[in-house]
Amino acid sequence: MTSNTRYTIRVALIVALGGFLMGFDASVISGVVGFIGPEFELTNIQLGWAVASLTLTSTLAMMMAGPISDRYGRRPVLKVAALLFAISAIASAIAPDYITLVAARMLGGFGVGAALIIAPMYIAEIAPADIRGRMVSFNQLNIVIGISVAYFSNFLILNLGQSDLSWAQSLHMGEWGWRWMLGVEALPAIIYFFALFSVPESPRWLIMRGKAEEALQIFTRVSGKTQAEADIKVVNDSLDAEAHLEKGTLKELFLPAMRLVLTIGIVIAILQQITGINSVFFYAPMIFEQSGIGTDAAFMQAVLVGIVNLVATVVAILLIDKLGRRPLLITGLVIIATSMLLLAYSFGSASTSPTGELVGMNPTLILIGILSFVAGFGISLGPVMWVLFSELFPNRIRGIAISFCGLINSSVSFIVQLVFPWELEHFGPSTTFLIYGSFAIIGLIFVMRMLPETKGRSLEELQAELVIKK
Repeated sequence: MTSNTRYTIRVALIVALGGFLMGFDASVISGVVGFIGPEFELTNIQLGWAVASLTLTSTLAMMMAGPISDRYGRRPVLKVAALLFAISAIASAIAPDYITLVAARMLGGFGVGAALIIAPMYIAEIAPADIRGRMVSFNQLNIVIGISVAYFSNFLILNLGQSDLSWAQSLHMGEWGWRWMLGVEALPAIIYFFALFSVPESPRWLIMRGKAEEALQIFTRVSGKTQAEADIKVVNDSLDAEAHLEKGTLKELFLPAMRLVLTIGIVIAILQQITGINSVFFYAPMIFEQSGIGTDAAFMQAVLVGIVNLVATVVAILLIDKLGRRPLLITGLVIIATSMLLLAYSFGSASTSPTGELVGMNPTLILIGILSFVAGFGISLGPVMWVLFSELFPNRIRGIAISFCGLINSSVSFIVQLVFPWELEHFGPSTTFLIYGSFAIIGLIFVMRMLPETKGRSLEELQAELVIKK
C-alpha cells in the first residue's frame, strides 16, 4: 500500500466517523423505546414519533446541507454536525419529559442529515476512481459499526443496571439506564469534532472556488503529482464546459437531460427505506420480543443484528470495486425479498392467545429471517446507495442532487419508523413484512432493467455518459 493510499484511507475514515455517529444516534433508540413508553405513558403513535422525530429533522438537514456545503465547504458543515450530535446526546439523556426528549432528538437529526449527505460526498470528491467505491463505503461501514455499538452499548447498560456492581449502582444505571444509553454518544461526537481539524477541504470544492493550487496539493497527497495534475485538468475541463450555465439549482434536476440519473436516484432512495430496514434497526428488541423470547434475549439478538450488518457491509466494501454496484444490488434484493417473505410466513403461522399475544411461532426461523434480511441489506442497498448518489450527478449540482435524493430517502424512512408500531397493532407483523417483501421485488425488477454499472469510471466520465446532451 502506497503512502498516497494510506493518506486517502486515513482521511476517509475520519470523515466517515460522521456515519458512526449517525448509526449510533439512530439505533440507540431501539433500546430506549421499551422504557420511555411506560415512563411517559406513550401511545403507539407517540412512541413512533419518539423514534422518527430524529429522521424528520434529518430530512430537512439533508435538503439544506448540500447547498450550504457548496457555499461554505464540506468540512465546516461536518464540524457543525459533530457539535449537534454532542449537544443532542446530552440533552436527550437529561430530558425531564417526553417533549424535551423529542426536541433533543430532533436537534440531533440536523447532525444526522448533514453527516449522511456530506461525508460520502466529500469522500467521493477526494478518492481516486479505482478505490472510490470502497472509500465511500467506509461511511456505510461506520454507520453499521455505529448501529452495532449502539446495540451492544444498550445490552451492556441493561446488564450493568441489573448487576450488583457498586459503581454501576452509584451511577444509577438501573434507574437511569435509558438515559445512559442516550448520553454516551457525546464522547465520540466530541472526538469527531476535533479529528476533523486534521483533514483538508474537498479538492473539487476548492477548484470550484478558484483555489486550484490548494486542490493540487491535496490531490498530490492522494494520488501523486502526475495523476493530481491530470485530475485538476479533468475537473477544470468539466467546469469550463459548464461555465456558460448558471449556478446549479434544484430546477435543473428536473431538466430532460437529468431524467435518467434523477429517476435512478429517486427509486434507489425510496427502495432503501421502503423495504423496512429501519423498522428492524430501530425496533429490533420489540420485534424479537413478539416471538416470545423475553427482554434480555431480545436485546442479545439485537446485538446479532448489528454484527451481521457489520460483516455484510465489510463484504460489500471488499467486492464493490471488483464485482460492481449492480451485481451487489441484484443479489441483495433477492435476499431481502426472500427474507421478508420468510418472516411473513413465520409470523403468519402463529395463533393469537386469549390475551392478544402471538403464540406458536418458531423464534429460530424469525431470527434467521431477520438476520438474512440484514445481511442482504448490508451487501447492497446499505453501502451501494450512497456510492451511487456520489457518482451519478454532475459536479456543479452534486450537492443539491444528493440533498434532494437524501430528502426523499429520509422522508420515506420517517414514515416507515412512525407507522411501524401502528402497523404491528392493526395489520400484524405478517402483513407488514409481506408489504416490505413486495416492494423489494418491485425494486429488483427496476434495478435489473434500468441501472447501469458505474465502477472504475471517473465522475466526469459518468457525467458525460449518463447526462443526456441537448
